[in-house]
Amino acid sequence: MNVSRQQAAVNDDTKEAVERGPRARTKRLMLETATRLMQAGVTPSVSEVAEAAEVSRATAYRYFPSQAALVQAVVDEGLGPILTWQSASKDPQRRVAELFDTAMPRIEAFEATFKAALKLSLDQWAQRQAGTLGGEPQFTRGHRVQLLKDAIAPLKGQLPPREFKRLAQALSMMFGVELLIVLKDIWGLDSRGMRSVAQWAAGALVRTAMAESMTEADAVRPAAAAK
Repeated sequence: MNVSRQQAAVNDDTKEAVERGPRARTKRLMLETATRLMQAGVTPSVSEVAEAAEVSRATAYRYFPSQAALVQAVVDEGLGPILTWQSASKDPQRRVAELFDTAMPRIEAFEATFKAALKLSLDQWAQRQAGTLGGEPQFTRGHRVQLLKDAIAPLKGQLPPREFKRLAQALSMMFGVELLIVLKDIWGLDSRGMRSVAQWAAGALVRTAMAESMTEADAVRPAAAAK
C-alpha cells in the first residue's frame, strides 16, 4: 500500500511539473493570445494565433490541430465557472434562475468571444452548404444542452421524457450569446433589461411545463379510477 501511495505521489508531482512546464506555458500563451483576438471580434486561425503569439506554426498545431479545436478551447476558457455550475435546490424554477444568474454575467463579459465562435459555426455551415468545407473538423456547440437538463433535473420524474426534453430545448432559446444578439443588439436593452426578460421567459417556460404536467395527471386520475 505504501508503494502505491509513493508511486501516486510521484505521478502527481510529475503531472504538476508538466502542467507548469514549458509546454503548459506555451499552450497558455496561445490560449491567452487567441482569447485577446476573439475578444477583439476576430475568429483567428491557428496560424494567426501562432504569429501573434510568436510561436512556430508547427508548435501551434501540436497543441491545436484545427481552428475548431482552438476556438473550442477558448470558448471553454470563457465559459469558466458556468461549466461547473451546480445547485443544491430541489426547486426547478430556482435552479434555472440560479443558472441564469451564474451564466449571463459571464456570457456578457466574453460576448465578443462567443460571437466570434458563433461566426465560425455559421461560416462552417455556409461552407458545408456550398461543399467547400473539405476535411476541416466541425466546430460544435452544445454545452447548454447538459447545463439546462441539469437545471431542470428535479422534473425528470414528473415530466414524460419527451416533455422534459422539449422544456430543455425551449429554455435553450433563452440561454447563450444568441440571447444577447436578440435582446441587446436588436431590441437595444441594457444588461439589466436583458437579464430580466431572460429570467421572466425561463421562469414562464418552467411554470407552464409544470402546470401542463399537473393538468394531464389530474385528467388521468378519474379515468384510472373509473376502470
